[in-house]
Amino acid sequence: MNFIRRLSRRLSQSELVRNEEGATAIEYGLIAALIAVAAITAMGALGNSISNTFNLVSNDMDNAQDGHL
Repeated sequence: MNFIRRLSRRLSQSELVRNEEGATAIEYGLIAALIAVAAITAMGALGNSISNTFNLVSNDMDNAQDGHL
């Protein structure tokens, strides 16, 4: 038990154990922001593509209904 106490004291005083929670939180925040920007950009492009596809299908259906196909 004494060994564990001494080891615990050494670890708490060593430079290996530092409080880097703030830096880690900032890093995770930056990664999340980058992922969000990439997702928004991709969804915008995908939304335009889907909109164009539905417009094309709608126009083809209108032409088929009018007998112009």
